Formats: sequence, C-alpha cells, structure tokens
Amino acid sequence: MLKIAHYSTLIESPIGTLQLLASEKGLSGLHFNGTHRHDQALGDGAYDGSNHPVLVKAQKQLGEYFAGKRQEFDLPLDMQGTVFQIKVWKALQTIGYGQTISYGEQALRIGDANKARAVGAANGRNPISIIVPCHRVIGASGSLTGYAGGLKTKEFLLGLEAKIAGAKNRAA
Repeated sequence: MLKIAHYSTLIESPIGTLQLLASEKGLSGLHFNGTHRHDQALGDGAYDGSNHPVLVKAQKQLGEYFAGKRQEFDLPLDMQGTVFQIKVWKALQTIGYGQTISYGEQALRIGDANKARAVGAANGRNPISIIVPCHRVIGASGSLTGYAGGLKTKEFLLGLEAKIAGAKNRAA
C-alpha cells in the first residue's frame, strides 16, 4: 500500500492547541489536542509542515475566523473517507455561518431522511473540524450533541458565530 506523505503543524487557538495536517492535495485534518485522532496523527510520522503553503494558509484563516473576521474558508481540502462520508461532509459545507441544522435536516439534504444516525456517525468521523463545520449540527430538540473537541468547544464555536452573525445582522 502506498503511503501518502502528510505534513503536520500545531497551532494555538482560543480553544487550545490544534493540529493541522495536509497532503500534497490539500488540508486533510484538523484535530483537537488530547483527542484520540490527534494523538494517532502525531504518531504517524508526519513531516514538519510549519512552512507547508496549505498549512500556513489554514493557520491564517483560522486566526481570522477566531477573530470574527472570516466566515468562510478558502482552502483546498483532501477529505479521505467513504463515498457516504464525503457526501455528508460536503453537505456540512453548505450550512451557513452562524446557522445550525439537525441531523435529520442534514440527512434530508443528502437525500435520505432515514439516515440521521448514519449522518451523525459520519459527522463524528469528520477529519477537518471547524473548517468542515460539523459543530453546526445539533439535536432535533436544539440540544448540543457530541463533538470531537467536546461540548464546551462546540458551544464556544456556535457562540462565536452567533455573536458575529448577530452583530452583522444588526449593522445591516
């Protein structure tokens, strides 16, 4: 099996240390410090990516996002998953900044209202958190449900977006 070269860098953010991963094709991972995926990725022999152009651009755009100056990311992505997972992750990218939908709504958007649980499982495997915004998917009752970075992180991200989106709406 051919091993794809990955580049890695760690960045600091308001929600803690984030690990960014990239391949030659684009951003392939954004993991939260201390999570199983982060620890797994650290051990897989990734190359130093501190000067990798995609990782430099991702770090800049994440800084703008956390500062409330960016609502959309413009990065090449290299999402690795099943056909279904990639379909689910692409649907995540259509959820607007400051908006939330339920897992059922996301299932409807991919064409099968009966796949809400499968959508939730695919969201849980999203390799590029924040940039592919699975934090914008909530329970049907409006409750916050699982998130790789923890529910406090999900709450922080949704609060940041609501604050910025609300301020822009009031200014319009």
